Amino acid sequence: MNTSPMSNCTHICDSITRRNFLKNSAAGLLGASVAGGWPLIQPAHAAPSKASKSETLVAAFHKTLTEQQRTAICMPFDHPLRSKVDNNWQITKPTVGDFFTKDQQALIQEIFLKLHSPEYAEKVLQQVAHDAGKEGFGACSVALFGEPGTGKFEFVLSGRHVTRRCDGDSVEGAAFGGPIFYGHAAQGDNEKADHPGNAYWFQALRANEVFKALDGKQRELALLGDSRQEEATKTVKLTGKTRDLPGIPLTELSRDQKDLVRKVMRDLLAPFRSEDSDEAMKLIEKRGFDHLHMAFFKNEDIGKDGVWDVWQIEGPAMVWYFRGKPHIHTWVHIRENPEA
Repeated sequence: MNTSPMSNCTHICDSITRRNFLKNSAAGLLGASVAGGWPLIQPAHAAPSKASKSETLVAAFHKTLTEQQRTAICMPFDHPLRSKVDNNWQITKPTVGDFFTKDQQALIQEIFLKLHSPEYAEKVLQQVAHDAGKEGFGACSVALFGEPGTGKFEFVLSGRHVTRRCDGDSVEGAAFGGPIFYGHAAQGDNEKADHPGNAYWFQALRANEVFKALDGKQRELALLGDSRQEEATKTVKLTGKTRDLPGIPLTELSRDQKDLVRKVMRDLLAPFRSEDSDEAMKLIEKRGFDHLHMAFFKNEDIGKDGVWDVWQIEGPAMVWYFRGKPHIHTWVHIRENPEA
C-alpha cells in the first residue's frame, strides 16, 4: 500500500503513466476477465458496454482490491451516493495517491483517460491534475458501486472540477452513466474575458456562434439576465418540461440554425469517448430535439464584451449548464426519461 502523499502533479503523472505495467500486468488481468466472459474487442457501440476499454479496466482494477480497499470504496449499486455530482467533492475519503498502490493508480488513470477522446484525453488529465493542487490527479477519489462481471456496476471518480463515470451502460437511458461535472481554473479563480489556457473555453466560443446566428427577435428570447444557482446535484435536476424553459425554444429556429446547434452540441461532446458522445446525441434526439431551449445570460459577462460566458441548453430530460464566471464550471445530465 502506498502511504506517502504525492508532492506534485509531475510526480503523480510520472508515477502512474507506466505503459509497461498496463501492457503486462493489466493485460494479464484483462485476459483473466476475457476468460470470465468479458471480451476485449467488440464492434463500436452507440453506448458504452461492459466490453468497452474503460469498463474492462474497471473489472481489472476491482480484482486487485484488498479487503481493506473494498470496505472503503465499494458500495451497493443502488446506493444514493452513486447519483451525486458536485463541483468539488470526494466521493470516498481515501485519495488515489495515498490509498492505492502505484499499479492501481496506473489503472485508475487509464480508466479516466479512456473515458475521453484521444484528441482531448491528455489535456483533460492535465486540467484535473492542475486544479487538484500539489497532489495532482492523486488528490481524486474513487468508488465502485456493484461488482463488475456479476451485473450492474459503476465506477465514479471525483475531485475538484471533476466527476466522471464508467458503467458499461448499467444505468439504462443515461448518457455518461449519470450526471457529470467538469471545469477549469486555468490561471486563478477569476479568469479574464478570453479565459487564457482554459481547456473548455472553446465550448463557449462554439455556443456563442449560435447566438451570432440568431436574428434580433430570436436574440431577445435567448438572452436573459441571471442564470441558475449551483446547488450540487440539484443543479442538474430534470424537469420533464417541454415548454416554459429558459431561453429560446429550438422550434423558433430555422433548419439551418438547428443544424448549427447540432454541430455545436457535437463539438461540446468532443472531449469524451465516442460511445458516450454517440449515446448522448441519440438520447437527445430520441427525447425530442425541438423540445430543447437555449439561453445566454448577459448579467454574467466577463469584460462586458458580448461573448456570453454563461449559457445553457435544457430540455425535458437534459441540462447542459456552462458557467464561465469567475472560471469554468460545467454541469451535464442527459437521460431518456427525466424521472429515472
